[in-house]
Amino acid sequence: MACRNALIETKGDMEKAAQLLKEQDLLRLEKKSNRSTTQGIIKAYVHTGGRIGAMVEVNCETDFVARTDEFKELAHHLAMQVAAISPQFISREEVPEGADIEPQAACLLLQPYIKDPDKTVQDIIAETIAKVGENIKVSRFARFEIGS
Repeated sequence: MACRNALIETKGDMEKAAQLLKEQDLLRLEKKSNRSTTQGIIKAYVHTGGRIGAMVEVNCETDFVARTDEFKELAHHLAMQVAAISPQFISREEVPEGADIEPQAACLLLQPYIKDPDKTVQDIIAETIAKVGENIKVSRFARFEIGS
């Protein structure tokens, strides 16, 4: 229905309708970003060979969403991202003032997503928020590597 309304509003222009839908999604995400995230899961990932592992805590609003396949898959992929790319911080806000760090490499949410480098991790989280209809946040993560 939203697609139909966007096409009517843009008089059939597909590109403008797609842009309008993206803007509407951003508004919905913005409204949800202030909601409390007190439920969720902790997901562990151990890379083949057992020399690298990661754990990530991903939170949502309700335990119902925490049990969905979409949410569990997101948590798994985020744990894989942490194991593969080794971020230092969750977001840009956590980077200390004056630190000589490239935020895109050091911040999990700003990193290119390992399964689709055209998207960031934040984009993948936003897509899952749109699917499940609840706010989702990464609370913390840890990465372990043998010999380091």
